[in-house]
Amino acid sequence: MAFGDRVGAFLCPGPAGTLGTCGACSSCRACTGGPVGTCCTHHAACAAGPLTDYALHIIEVVMAKEKTPVTAAVRLLRQSGLPFTDHLYDYEEKGGTSVSSRELGVDEHCVIKTLIMEDERKNPLIVLMHGDRQVSTRELARIMGVKAISACSPETANRHSGYLVGGTSPFGTRKPMPVFMEETILALSKIYLNGGKRGYLVGMNPQDVVQLLRPALVRVAV
Repeated sequence: MAFGDRVGAFLCPGPAGTLGTCGACSSCRACTGGPVGTCCTHHAACAAGPLTDYALHIIEVVMAKEKTPVTAAVRLLRQSGLPFTDHLYDYEEKGGTSVSSRELGVDEHCVIKTLIMEDERKNPLIVLMHGDRQVSTRELARIMGVKAISACSPETANRHSGYLVGGTSPFGTRKPMPVFMEETILALSKIYLNGGKRGYLVGMNPQDVVQLLRPALVRVAV
């Protein structure tokens, strides 16, 4: 369940439009300064109208509990000054981009995988690829002028990146690595990449990603 769904579930414990029936109304006086029950119209508002002061208050409470993770990636992004948006979701083991795109309600093509790979000499590299595409390692090896490219084992990937597989970000990696980015990613207006923690993506303009990572642009999607 995505963050917005959790907020909606918390705001609407009873049927939409049913006024004064939820236990949360006992706090209305503190939220609005008025009689208990005067802000219970948040039930109807959640379904069809603007959020009331009470609803906004609850959102603030939930957001305080679900703060943005402060990862090495987030620190680097903040330091860069480039704009990005935070997107938390319920992580599923081995769910990949199909789960994150579903939970966030975005096209999987716009969710970008961060893959830690290596050549035949065990030199690591990062590949950024559309969530619904795979990497032609043969074509990438040809472009790089090496014999072979393969995916690192999870343990090796963790060691190179400093992140756990499933939460691997291209930003703020433990070891500097060359980055190869599928060129067609640049055709998108906004992309979603891992922010350095399982269940957390950052939304960015792909041009800003290029500015920060300086990747080699390649066409290796299959």
